[in-house]
Amino acid sequence: MKCLTFLFLEFLMLSNFVIAETIPTKSKILKEASNCIQDSQAQVCKELISEIEKLQLLVFDQNRFKCQSSLLGMQSAIIEAYFLKNFSNERIAFTIPYVIKNC
Repeated sequence: MKCLTFLFLEFLMLSNFVIAETIPTKSKILKEASNCIQDSQAQVCKELISEIEKLQLLVFDQNRFKCQSSLLGMQSAIIEAYFLKNFSNERIAFTIPYVIKNC
């Protein structure tokens, strides 16, 4: 019985990666977004995309759809800047107040 319980818990932890990873806070996301805007650092922006994804999935599970939409807007602006090399500080900066308000 102990073995079965252990296997079940292990399966639960492995099947839901959000539980196993730390979830970034809103303040950390906003700070890194500011760093991404100011320095145009590719690595900071790349990591930020992943962190926003984690937080976005968490707020979706909580049915906080305005927050999720705001995070998706910020994420898409960063993706556009990072992958399309069309770095628009204004576009990323435009999304920050919505993340603050809705999250």
